[in-house]
Amino acid sequence: MKNVFSICMIAMLLFSCTGNDKFVLRGSIGKVNKVMVVTKASDWNGDLGKEIRNSFGELMIGLPQPEPILSVSQIAPNGFGSMMKVTRNVLVIGESSQEKFYIKKNVYAQPQTIIYVYGTDDESVIKMFKKHEQEIIDAYIESDIKMTQSIFKQRKIDNANYKTLTNLGISLIIPDNFKTVDDTGEFLWLRQHLTSGIAKTGSNNILVYAIPLKDEDKVAENIVAVRDSIGEKYIPGSDQETMHMITEEAYTPFTSETKLAGKKAYETRGKWEVKNDFMAGPFLNYSVIDKKNNRVIVFEGFTYAPSVNKRAFLFELEAIGKSLKIK
Repeated sequence: MKNVFSICMIAMLLFSCTGNDKFVLRGSIGKVNKVMVVTKASDWNGDLGKEIRNSFGELMIGLPQPEPILSVSQIAPNGFGSMMKVTRNVLVIGESSQEKFYIKKNVYAQPQTIIYVYGTDDESVIKMFKKHEQEIIDAYIESDIKMTQSIFKQRKIDNANYKTLTNLGISLIIPDNFKTVDDTGEFLWLRQHLTSGIAKTGSNNILVYAIPLKDEDKVAENIVAVRDSIGEKYIPGSDQETMHMITEEAYTPFTSETKLAGKKAYETRGKWEVKNDFMAGPFLNYSVIDKKNNRVIVFEGFTYAPSVNKRAFLFELEAIGKSLKIK
C-alpha cells in the first residue's frame, strides 16, 4: 500500500442523488498535514500571513530533519470556487463585522474540516487567530488522524493473529502492509518496508509490550530507561553482541501528558540510534497507565528512512498508536 500521505483522498463522487433525494458529498482531496488558507493576498503577505506561517511552521519535535507541524498554501477568497472547496483542511480567515471563531465539518466534501476565523480589523483578526491557535492546530491533526485510521481500517489485520495483543487484551488498527518480526506473547515487533517513488527508503516499525506499574509518579521519568532495556533485549543491530537500539544520547526526548484509550498516558518523541552503529531515526512512544491491571502498556513506533523526510511516516505510526483500545 502506498504511503497514505502521498495519496489524496480521491474526489471520485460528484454530487449525486440518493434514494431520498439527498445529495452525497464529494470525496475531499489534499495531503495529510496540509492546510489551505483562504485569505486576501495582501493579508497573506502581511502580518497575518506571517503569524499563520510561523504558527503552522513550528518544527515537529523529534525529527532529524526540520519539518513543520503543518504545511500551508494560500488562495484568495475569489479563487475559492468549486474545485478548491473539496480541499480537506481549510482555514478561512479575514475581516467581518464581528469577531467569530467556529469549526465546521463536511461542508463541501467529506471528510473535511473548515475553520473560520474573523476579526473586525487586521489587529483583531491576528488576535483571534492567536487566541485559538492551538485549538486550530489540534483540530486539523485530529481530523487527519481519524481520516488515516479510516483508511487503515479498510485493510486492518485481525488482531487475533498476534499472541501479544491477545495476551495483553488490547487492540490496534494495523494495516496489512506490516509484517511480523517478533511476537513472543509478551512483546510484539511489526515492520513495514517503506518506499518513496520507486526507491526503497527504509522501514516503519511498531513495538507493543507491557511493564508492571510500580510507581505512577515515576512512569514519565523512566520511559527512556525502559525503552533502552527493551532495545537491548529485543532490537539488535547487525552485530547482535555489540549493537542494539538505544535512545540517542545527544538529544533529550520530549515527554508530555496526554490521554489514550481513556486513560492517563505519556507521549514521548525523540530520536533512537543503534549503539556502535550509524543507524538512527525518530520515535514516538505512548506509555499508558492501566491501573486496573497494575501495568503500563507501551506502544512505540520508530522510523528508519535515511535521506528522506519522515513527518508523514511518523504520522502514520501516531494514527496507529492512537487507535489503541484496552478490552
